[in-house]
Amino acid sequence: MPTSQSPMQRPAPANLPPLSAAAQAHSDAAAAQLRAAVTANGGWLPFDHWMAQALYAPGLGYYAAGNVKLADADDDAKAPAGDFVTAPQLTPLFARTIARQAAQVLRQTQTHAVLEFGAGTGALAEGVLRELDALGLTDTQYLILEVSADLRARQAERLAAFGARVQWLDALPNAFAGCVLANEVLDAMPVSLFCWSEDGTVMERGVSLDAQQDFVWSDRPAPPALAQAVAARMPALPGYVSEINLQGEAWIAAMGSWLERGAALLVDYGFPRNEYYHPQRAGGTLMCHLRHHAHGDPFTAPGLQDITAHVDFTAMADAALEAGLQVLGYTSQARFLMNAGLMDLLAQLDPSDVQQYAQAVAPVQKLLSEAEMGELFKVLAVGRAMTEPLIGFTRGDRLGKL
Repeated sequence: MPTSQSPMQRPAPANLPPLSAAAQAHSDAAAAQLRAAVTANGGWLPFDHWMAQALYAPGLGYYAAGNVKLADADDDAKAPAGDFVTAPQLTPLFARTIARQAAQVLRQTQTHAVLEFGAGTGALAEGVLRELDALGLTDTQYLILEVSADLRARQAERLAAFGARVQWLDALPNAFAGCVLANEVLDAMPVSLFCWSEDGTVMERGVSLDAQQDFVWSDRPAPPALAQAVAARMPALPGYVSEINLQGEAWIAAMGSWLERGAALLVDYGFPRNEYYHPQRAGGTLMCHLRHHAHGDPFTAPGLQDITAHVDFTAMADAALEAGLQVLGYTSQARFLMNAGLMDLLAQLDPSDVQQYAQAVAPVQKLLSEAEMGELFKVLAVGRAMTEPLIGFTRGDRLGKL
């Protein structure tokens, strides 16, 4: 396998949209900072460090730089804005269904707060608050922890009508009781990349610079902790490349210290471990999104594109258990939404209004379809001091498959 002295070239992604002069200038500045980071680290930077800077470096990282990142569904149908569309933007029925599960958590624990991580455009927060109000939980406080100043401003504008009920946090709480929401949060956490060498050594994949100062992949023997974590999760498969989200596991573990009672709903795309590290998934799951184009090259347009990896839900459940949390349920997004009442909400619409009904049904089909988001996305619930089964997992719970 290659070492840091034998960097690997990569094919450039095809059919990506052209960048404006301003966007190119921003990406050039982000790339310069990333090159400096590689150089400062002796010419090789572990990928999780590179990914963290590409996404979160103040003023230059994708989530910290003020770019339009998330497209609204209506805009997406005309001229795509942003880089991707999330479930809360497809239809308000997603947020309303999530609110029904949140309401059960709040009532069971006799709490009055929701904490959302990475609230995007504020669509989920708005829908959850409106539905909680309709369910009689009008005293619910909504807390948001958002790292993007741009998105935080958009959230504040969208949620202004709720006044002081919505507050933004700058750091993790020391203690919290209520319902935690994290929709597509784990997939955006920096991951370590690894590959197995021909002799069964775990190599850590990092980033170097070639003679032209372009970013290239470069592998080194993994440090003991990473090598042990990888070896504990899968057999040695020479040439196999994948990811491990130790930061996500640490985030779940930290939740064990501040979630006093309540439940966290973690919605993301991913698999249980035996599927994640399946022999046929030999190239990993790393994926980038730029102006609604998905591709596999994180070195293209740094600072302008999202970089994600699928979630190993077995690892997240294990981290919760080790932190003293309960693992309350795990199932597909489709099954969770149907269990929690999505079809009941859809039935409240007037089918005689053909145009409005059709507009409502189309995004619901995308949320539920196995060929779209219904099966790829999963919901994992963890918590503390929960005594009743959650409604979202009454049928089709897959805890036994983790």
